[in-house]
Amino acid sequence: MAGEGRRGACAPTVSHDLWALFATLALTGGWALGAPRSFYDSFPGAGRTWVALLPPYNEHLVLDVGGLSLSLAVLTAAAALTLQRLLVIVTALAVLVWSTPHLLFHLGHLEGLGTADKVGQVVVLVLGVAAPLVLLRLALAAGRGTRSTRSP
Repeated sequence: MAGEGRRGACAPTVSHDLWALFATLALTGGWALGAPRSFYDSFPGAGRTWVALLPPYNEHLVLDVGGLSLSLAVLTAAAALTLQRLLVIVTALAVLVWSTPHLLFHLGHLEGLGTADKVGQVVVLVLGVAAPLVLLRLALAAGRGTRSTRSP
């Protein structure tokens, strides 16, 4: 990773994973912040409706979720651009703090969803926890054997 005098062997994987995470956060957050009612009524799209199954509509809440997602996207983009180990670790932890309770809530609130939507929602939310766990593991492994864990 950058900041350690060399690019670690996992740098391409970390970069790819960070950019994929960024895209997900930016698209979701941009939709929620830019068109909160559409997000509520139509997320995740393609004729599916997940958010509207948890009424009532609350524009403030949807805007806050959009802003949160975009702020995590900014942090994730910074980590992807720099590949600084500490920033990758902080990004992974920040996304985990958000995505883990989100997953746990939705696991307990699957009523009203058809089987395909239940599976889709659980898979997407599990990936939202698994991706930062993978990033964390790779970033921590990249620091083994180095003299310093601090980036310049």
